[in-house]
Amino acid sequence: MTASSTISVLLADDQAMVRSGLRLLLEDEPDITVVAEASDGVETVEMARRLRPNVCLVDIRMPRLDGIEVTRALAGPGVPDPLRVVVVTTFDTDEYVYGALRGGAVGFILKDAGANLLAEAVRAANIGDALVSPPVTLRLLRHLADVHTTPTASGPGRPLSKRETEVVRAIAKGRTNQEIAAELFISLSTVKSHVSGIQTKLGVRNRVQIAAWAWENRIVKTA
Repeated sequence: MTASSTISVLLADDQAMVRSGLRLLLEDEPDITVVAEASDGVETVEMARRLRPNVCLVDIRMPRLDGIEVTRALAGPGVPDPLRVVVVTTFDTDEYVYGALRGGAVGFILKDAGANLLAEAVRAANIGDALVSPPVTLRLLRHLADVHTTPTASGPGRPLSKRETEVVRAIAKGRTNQEIAAELFISLSTVKSHVSGIQTKLGVRNRVQIAAWAWENRIVKTA
């Protein structure tokens, strides 16, 4: 594994034991290396901007700046060259993880997700291809749909085509590009083209924000 093909990761958590555990799990993967650790939000932003890691794993609850503020600083709408931020959450008590999604996070993972899902989250974020985990994605986004009982996001500047709407529904269900291509009987390159066009029409930066928009606006049924 060459250095150029290794995914660099910044770990941010205020608990040293959590950081140590995450580091051990990640560095057991041949294609992932932890380049730095941060113990609070301000330190996270400084390190991330200086080191430019491929993926930042950011705890949502940290001193000085919380995970939402860190996400906005590194990947928010005003950031010209955003970093890829994955929010680490306990979920059951982190209802405000929604703010991290709106702040530019490309994914989210539970603290007790385990080694395989943790590595999956990092790889998915690195390529910008998939929501971290379909079960977690659906659980969180359905929760958001329950919290936001009426559509809160504005419609696209240009209407979505029928095919684009199908792609949006698939993204909101946690499908990867490969799975979407197979389900809709279209090529992978066509899926990628649709995703790019959808992002432009909705004014969003990534797949997580597409999914959030879909659930907010009842494009996907919760049943």
